[in-house]
Amino acid sequence: MNIDTETIVSVSEANQNFSRVTRIADSKGEAVIFKNNRPKYLLIDLEGPPLSGLNEKEKLRFVAERILNDNRPSAAGNKRKKEI
Repeated sequence: MNIDTETIVSVSEANQNFSRVTRIADSKGEAVIFKNNRPKYLLIDLEGPPLSGLNEKEKLRFVAERILNDNRPSAAGNKRKKEI
């Protein structure tokens, strides 16, 4: 997992200033909280796309699946209308 250094926050800083951690997650999609100089917790923005930690091929597959899933119900609805 690649970690953007701008998203790293220490656990003591997160305890003292959690609103800063949420602002990082809002702007970058995630915030990584370190404990004892190691990544321990991951705060993610649930409203954003879950693309962190994915390589380019995985990101493309995720986006393609989302597009297909978003358009399948409408395509199925169109077929039913034509059959009637």
